[in-house]
Amino acid sequence: MSTAQDAAPAEPADAEVQTPKKRSGGFPTAVTVLAIVTFLVWILALLIPSGSYEHDEYGAPVAGTYQEVDSPLSFGDRVRELVLSPVNGFYGLQDLASGFVSTENAGVLFGSIGVVVFILAMGSFMGVVFATRSLEVGIGGLAVRLRDRGWLLIVVIMAVFSLLAGTMGFSVETFGFYALLIPLMKAIGYDRMTTVGVIIVSISVGAMGSTVNPFSIGVASGEAGVSIGDGIVLRIVLWVSMTAIGIAYVLRYAQRVRRDPPRSLARDDDDGDGVADPAAVERLTGTQKTVLGITGLTFALLIFSVIPWASIFGATTGPAEADVIHETTTDPYWFQLDWWFPELAMLFWIAAIVIGIVARMGEKDLIGGIVRGAADFLAPALVIALARGVAVIMTNTQTLDTVLNYMERAVSDASAGVFSVLVAVVNAPLALLIPSSSGHATLAMPLLAPLSDFAGVDRALTITSWQLGHGLALMVAPTNVAVVAGLALAKVGYDAYLKFVAPLLGILTLYAFLVLFIAAGFG
Repeated sequence: MSTAQDAAPAEPADAEVQTPKKRSGGFPTAVTVLAIVTFLVWILALLIPSGSYEHDEYGAPVAGTYQEVDSPLSFGDRVRELVLSPVNGFYGLQDLASGFVSTENAGVLFGSIGVVVFILAMGSFMGVVFATRSLEVGIGGLAVRLRDRGWLLIVVIMAVFSLLAGTMGFSVETFGFYALLIPLMKAIGYDRMTTVGVIIVSISVGAMGSTVNPFSIGVASGEAGVSIGDGIVLRIVLWVSMTAIGIAYVLRYAQRVRRDPPRSLARDDDDGDGVADPAAVERLTGTQKTVLGITGLTFALLIFSVIPWASIFGATTGPAEADVIHETTTDPYWFQLDWWFPELAMLFWIAAIVIGIVARMGEKDLIGGIVRGAADFLAPALVIALARGVAVIMTNTQTLDTVLNYMERAVSDASAGVFSVLVAVVNAPLALLIPSSSGHATLAMPLLAPLSDFAGVDRALTITSWQLGHGLALMVAPTNVAVVAGLALAKVGYDAYLKFVAPLLGILTLYAFLVLFIAAGFG
């Protein structure tokens, strides 16, 4: 995204060669894009009638029970909802009886304040780490060793991230890796977009091919009344093939940029990170090695602590929530931590203090690093609140059930092959409004599962189709915090990212539809 750095410095009057200035206009930043999306969704909510389904004891809608209702809000109330949507997106609470989201409610947290605090804490940690120059020196040495094997680094990272995304919903946990990977990739000869591709593409294809993720497949299987293992062979095939497609696509782009840097799609967003020439390698001091060790352990603990081990190996179905409480119904193993945003935020703040002590930083330097690091991550935090505000508008205007009813009617009376493809198609726009896979599954699957029986489609295949539609949409959704906040952290424009990912999205969409159509034919 463009920042104050976009203003090019004045050229000397006698300069013979003028350096091209960076664009001062162009595509808006992620914050502006989401503000526009919020307003458009608000307009859409004015045109869509309010409605509701009857819900079962678990809060899932009952198929065939939709009816229109009078709007609960006057026009003045709707204007108020638009104005307050970012605030409600931060720390709105949802009333359990009415479902209404407001900061004045007593209920469950609906806003994204947990994610925001987590991102600011991560920024504080990275600010302190960078102040020790440990990453800068370490990355310089690593870049020399990987100069001719950068492709291997891309393959390994993308395979691991895709696996984590497909098994436990690894997504926002990737935010801290941008600060690690951007300077490393640039030192090897790649650009910022390569890092974006490595992270966002890997978690996107992993989510599309989810195998036993309790927050998507587990919830959807529970709502559809089937085992989480039903359809797992097809999902494994999809995970392997789509991960391979994603890796090949990113590798092709990375090698092209390395051979011909002017072809980079992120040139206008690249401000230079001050990474030293990897040929001039500094040696890590003992303190810097210790700092790198603490950094590695912190990220390893982050990954370990959020994995729901019992749900994955127990292959259970049923309610789960990933956005706020990161909780499943399965009894955890004794070693399972089940941490989420509060614990992760404190993990990074405590680790930042430990690094400050190890590096013998003074109190003012340590606090200064913590504050400056948090400030650097403020833009992604704002983006997350705006994205959540969109969901608040749809929830409070009671138009979400109407969108669900449109989807239910769209897939009715279709043949098996067409039904499987249509499920993916109609769920894509719903994913834009409900980026949470657990929330999306809870709303959509109770309606889709009975319809799949009439179409002669196995319910497990319907789950796979829903999952593909959800994942394809989230790869470019401006309401997906993993995308918009990731782009903000990488300082890559949303328009540049769309140019980068559009061909891959087309390839994956055609491939997914073909697989679904063939799978439905085999029954």
